[in-house]
Amino acid sequence: MELERGTAELYVRHAFGQMLAVADRLGDDRVNDRPLGPDTNAVAALVVHCCAVTEFWIGHVALGRPTSRDRESEFSTAATVLELHAMVDATLTRAGEDLAAIDEGRVQPDRTGRQFLEVGDESDGAIVLHVLEELYQHLGHMELAADALAIRG
Repeated sequence: MELERGTAELYVRHAFGQMLAVADRLGDDRVNDRPLGPDTNAVAALVVHCCAVTEFWIGHVALGRPTSRDRESEFSTAATVLELHAMVDATLTRAGEDLAAIDEGRVQPDRTGRQFLEVGDESDGAIVLHVLEELYQHLGHMELAADALAIRG
């Protein structure tokens, strides 16, 4: 992989750790609240979405694992903080295994999905960077959602 595996794994873990810190701060009472009404996303839904993003891009696009992802339903999923921790733990375990598979060259030759990557870079490293971009973007959304919920009282 063009991206150092240990570094990639460190940043994936960091992003999810920060997401869980936001969820912990909100607690079960607020983690499923939509900060500005039905057209905004709850922190729990964003965590669910980030887990799915990681699985889809690394597991499906990079490694060729079959997917039955329903992207739209991710944004309406509710979960407890404990369920989010379990989901993130499972995602991190799988992501670590998947990053090892990429590092060892066990990537499927099917390039479907890679054409959506930045500037036509269809490399394995570009997939990992795309996942990191999505994770940190949504972490920012979660922080804003938590701030909005705090203001709302």
